[in-house]
Amino acid sequence: MEVVSGNAAKTRDRREQFDLIVVGAGPAGSSAAITAARAGVDVLLLERGRFPRQRVCGEFVSAESLELLAGLLGTRAPALIDNAPRISHARLFAEGRIIRSSVLPAAASIARYDIDLALWNAAHDAGVRTLAQTTVDRIEGEGPFHIQTSSGEFSSTALINSTGRWSNLTRPGALPYDRSGARWLGTKAHFLEPDPAHSVDLYFFEGGYCGVQPVRLSSQPGEPCRINVCAMVRSHVALNLEEVLAQHPALIERSRRWQPLMEPVSTSPLIFREPTPVWNGVLFAGDSAGFVDPFIGDGISLALRSGASAAQSLIPFLQGQITRAHAGRQYVHDYRHRLMPIFRNSQRLRRLFELPRNLRKPLAYFFEHTPALTSFLVSKTR
Repeated sequence: MEVVSGNAAKTRDRREQFDLIVVGAGPAGSSAAITAARAGVDVLLLERGRFPRQRVCGEFVSAESLELLAGLLGTRAPALIDNAPRISHARLFAEGRIIRSSVLPAAASIARYDIDLALWNAAHDAGVRTLAQTTVDRIEGEGPFHIQTSSGEFSSTALINSTGRWSNLTRPGALPYDRSGARWLGTKAHFLEPDPAHSVDLYFFEGGYCGVQPVRLSSQPGEPCRINVCAMVRSHVALNLEEVLAQHPALIERSRRWQPLMEPVSTSPLIFREPTPVWNGVLFAGDSAGFVDPFIGDGISLALRSGASAAQSLIPFLQGQITRAHAGRQYVHDYRHRLMPIFRNSQRLRRLFELPRNLRKPLAYFFEHTPALTSFLVSKTR
């Protein structure tokens, strides 16, 4: 940490002090902030954007994380969770075949438009100091930390970065990214579809895939038949959602019945790398730590779990029971044993669908005729 004196020292004296600052209020950041605040930690939660908002996301929450989400939301949980469509099976459209898999216990389909706002409000309910539309310009120190933002300067004993896969605080110059992969982009939009299936449907094509599932907005409870269409694709194959929909014959046919409800949103680049839970004294949660392959549709669940785990690791340190280094090691251990296997299993499964076509066709036939095995493999990504 740099040593300062004179006017700089006076400026720092005027900084508001917190036990923990969480940067980024997506599911990971809000989960961390709520978990810490309920343990008596003085928390500041900073968010660059404003709520509600649309984000590129599969909007799939596995049953394993619904209890955690309900606990974080408290009294706000019923309005968000109880009426969410339940997803009890999956269909994979590949090489002219339909591969079916059960999703048991059933997952829930919850729009990011709703979940981010509900978690933000729940953080405020828990006593977290929340600041939206606040850009973090600079972070100094490796603990304590000094943060310069568009809303002022702050200091904290601990810091959690949950700004996502690509921000001014999480970029190739700041973390050891793997630059060897091809360029991927993500895009999504909501549509109206008559009588959509209560399944998550994945359409695979050369250079990417597109997921479709029913979803509701809690602000529009009477609205029927909304679906979320979310894709990950190599940039040389498609640059927007319209081009994505043209990549698969069954998707072309199905999309003819759709009516758009929003302008598509996109994000790029999607970079896969080995997760980095701790860096220079900062704990990383959600996509900041590592970008999980959207193929498994469980990014929200992993974000909630990593955020809660980061906060739980820091609480004993902030209460004076363990050292900062011990807290970091505890988080890394928990991350590697509980979350890292999901990253690896999902990546292995997706790569099966990127094999040469002469191998993909018999593989699709095999999975189509062994649904029990397919369901078992899917369960390993939860």
